[in-house]
Amino acid sequence: MLDLIGSLCLDRRPNAQPESIMKSFATALLVVTPLAFSADLNWNTYLGDKASSHYSTLNQIGPRNVATLEVAWTYHTGGRDPNNRSQIQCNPLIIDGVLYGTTPDLQLFAVAADSGKELWRFDPASVKGITKGGVNRGLVYWADGTDRRIFYGNDHFLHAIEAATGHRISSFGDGGSVDLKHDLGRNVGPLALQSTTPGVLFGDRLIMGMRLGEGPAPAAPGHIRAYDVRTGKLAWRFNTIPFPGEPGYDTWPPNAYQYVGGANVWTGFALDEKRGLVFCPTGSAAFDFWGGNRIGQNLFANCLIALDAKTGMRIWHQQLVHHDLWDRDLPAPPNLLTVTHAGTKIDAVAQVTKSGHVFVFNRETGEPLFPIHEVPVPMSDLQGESAWPTQPLPSKPAPFSRQLFTYADITDLSPEAHRQVLERFTKIRPHTPFMPPSREGTIIFPGFDGGAEWGGAATDPDGILYVNGNEMPWILTMVETKRQGTEPLATGEAIFTQICAACHGLDRQGNQAQNVPPLTGVEERLKKPDVLALLKAGKGVMPSFDFLTEKQRDLVVDFLLGKASAATPPAGSRNEEPSGTDVLGAIPYTMTGYNRWLDTNGYPAIKPPWGTLNAIDLNTGEYRWRVPLGEWPELAAKGVPPTGTENYGGPVVTAGGLVFIAASRDEHLRAFDQRTGKELWKAKLPAAGYATPATYSVNGRQYVVIACGGGKIGTRSGDAYVAFALPPK
Repeated sequence: MLDLIGSLCLDRRPNAQPESIMKSFATALLVVTPLAFSADLNWNTYLGDKASSHYSTLNQIGPRNVATLEVAWTYHTGGRDPNNRSQIQCNPLIIDGVLYGTTPDLQLFAVAADSGKELWRFDPASVKGITKGGVNRGLVYWADGTDRRIFYGNDHFLHAIEAATGHRISSFGDGGSVDLKHDLGRNVGPLALQSTTPGVLFGDRLIMGMRLGEGPAPAAPGHIRAYDVRTGKLAWRFNTIPFPGEPGYDTWPPNAYQYVGGANVWTGFALDEKRGLVFCPTGSAAFDFWGGNRIGQNLFANCLIALDAKTGMRIWHQQLVHHDLWDRDLPAPPNLLTVTHAGTKIDAVAQVTKSGHVFVFNRETGEPLFPIHEVPVPMSDLQGESAWPTQPLPSKPAPFSRQLFTYADITDLSPEAHRQVLERFTKIRPHTPFMPPSREGTIIFPGFDGGAEWGGAATDPDGILYVNGNEMPWILTMVETKRQGTEPLATGEAIFTQICAACHGLDRQGNQAQNVPPLTGVEERLKKPDVLALLKAGKGVMPSFDFLTEKQRDLVVDFLLGKASAATPPAGSRNEEPSGTDVLGAIPYTMTGYNRWLDTNGYPAIKPPWGTLNAIDLNTGEYRWRVPLGEWPELAAKGVPPTGTENYGGPVVTAGGLVFIAASRDEHLRAFDQRTGKELWKAKLPAAGYATPATYSVNGRQYVVIACGGGKIGTRSGDAYVAFALPPK
């Protein structure tokens, strides 16, 4: 209560009058319950609330005083990778004066939210049989009386942790943890599966998604599941790759549910508690770039699905990409908001996409609020592929990222850069949206990371959506796998080409921007048992390749170490289980890597802007403003106007009239005027903040905190959480 009184009395809104302040205070006393006070002062849900609004009612910090923000505290977590491959993507929780977050090496911690003083930490690696892997984007908090829990996903485990102590709750699952590889309807034991983004709570149900393999290697199915928060027992499951007799089964080849993977929610959910609806954005089916073994429309991949949160029953769905061949996963949780159309208030759900579009639907019925048109798109010429003939595009709003990369868009930062990009431009396929993957090279623009990325969008009570977008071209090139007929892959080089080259490259040079190390010279750094162990267990963002047989792993390692190795015998002539072999042999193509298209100096091959922040009025479908997000200091020093940069992590909007966002590669946290898009403040961070900030209040003081983990797109890694506040009185 005192915190709220303080925030009202310190109202810094332009032209705020004493009478309006007192009126706001009186209204708050009449209509706000103690629970609402707690929700306002805390940041107790991933991305602010279950509506995924990224919005806070706090208004102590506003346009008139934001320029005086200063560092209130910095907490160094430790666990940073000295090779700059670690990250922190966590949007922390702040509850009753305690901040909960995760470290670069995936430990869970609690600190005092007004000082950054550590209270406790939990390391999953301290528990026998528990592994660490992937990234962590956030946590879930649940309380029932004195039973207060933090649910924390790591690798393929979901942990229940006492909020007060950091200890596992032994009555949940197996000693405090649930193995998410169970209860998927088929054996996925050796396949990659990681819990990177928190689920959402509906009563005593925790609804969970997961990250899965996306390459030509075998992948687990992305079914959506709910667990009992007290026991960890499975409550329900919705099959995103339908079983026989289920709706959507006929949009796949027969029995696809037994072998196709993906169609998973890796980004998080939005929940309408009043209606009991959970909104689930799914990704592509695997393999991302060739779908000859999954011919059809592929429901419920690339869909926004509304499920009954209590039972898991489907209420409605909209598929936003048919038979995805471009890795066009729905990249972020949808936003729940209320808009006014034709004079009528409508509870809506908005979904941003990697292609830079915003789809807006009636939350109850799934009816589009702006017409969606099925647009003809090019066909594929790859063996066995059949691209879907049309793709859905909304008539409004206009895309927040450019849709075409033409000759006129080629960079002109320097004559040398222009010539280099033009030379390649003439050799690959001309760009058009939804041009299928090809052997010549296909431009993916916006790129594999958007448009919108996992940071997602924010909304305010007026129906305005704020979203940061990328405008980075990538080039996708397909190559034939080194198989012989329909036989399983029989050499280490063939297996490497199919399952490793997409990340490490055919030349084994790695990809610094993707945090993928080179494999050249690996024989000088590692011994064979070490490489075999890495293939089997995985490490960091590298998944396990335990689906390979021991012989296959041996072949790959010998190839990497430059040693001769006999080919593996055909399936059926050896004693080992074939595991993923038959699936590998059935995929005729792989890709040469996730390759950003950069000029000779490492800048994007296209003219700026390269990253933007956008405000879109979803009542009308029109833009309020659009500004570059981030800059390259060396270009700014030469007088180049702000270009924007590639960006990761979302915005936060406050009742104080501000949009806070880090995300850019130039290692700054910024505040923009919510009404105009004018940059009002920025602060240099110890490493880039590739995460979504959080804002909260303790003892009457509003804070904005950001995880500074860096480590993406070739930037340095960090281990700090930095909190900003106005100077103390």
